[in-house]
Amino acid sequence: MASKEKQVTYDTTNSYSTLNSLTSKTKNIWICCHGLGYLSRYFIQYFKRLDADENYIIAPQAQAKYYQSSDFKHVGASWLTKEDTALELQNVMAYLDAVFTEEVIGKDKNLILFGYSQGVSIITRWMASRQLPAKALFLHSGSIPPELEAEQFAYLAPDTPIYLLYGDEDQYITEEKLAGQKKIATKLFGNRLQFYPFKGIHEVKPQLVADIVKKEGF
Repeated sequence: MASKEKQVTYDTTNSYSTLNSLTSKTKNIWICCHGLGYLSRYFIQYFKRLDADENYIIAPQAQAKYYQSSDFKHVGASWLTKEDTALELQNVMAYLDAVFTEEVIGKDKNLILFGYSQGVSIITRWMASRQLPAKALFLHSGSIPPELEAEQFAYLAPDTPIYLLYGDEDQYITEEKLAGQKKIATKLFGNRLQFYPFKGIHEVKPQLVADIVKKEGF
């Protein structure tokens, strides 16, 4: 007799990390999705160069954790895999919605969205699905999902900046892939798009992010 795969729905709890305090001086609330292999409490340290009084940082935690090597010492996390992607994406969206409700709704602050590596696919899908009122979007060294359409981002103001950051020696980005990503990003965001290539490999560039924030006056 063939086996069957079934589903069950249940409540679950997941953590997330924050940096700085949300006060009357806060101008911006950031939601920053980490890349493959990170834990949010470590990833959030990259945002310490931003003005602590003006920027409140939230780093959601991918729910699927795993040991990164056979010595079972270091734990990482993944947002999605090719297994049950659609269902897992629903779970991720529900989790991000809960974080958003807890930390952002009712607060009169700018919302800045940030995705690094695997987090790019998560932040763009969530943004498009919920039409989040972002002041700015940072897409750092990751791939934009091909199924997204320009109409899903048409709600954004024409002057909403979309920053595409990538290393010129990124080991995961070929010339062909970069050209494809630029084409997808241009189709989705048009004149909102700004390119920020940097010298380096596949790594977070916190100073570049801080420099953009300072330049734009967020």
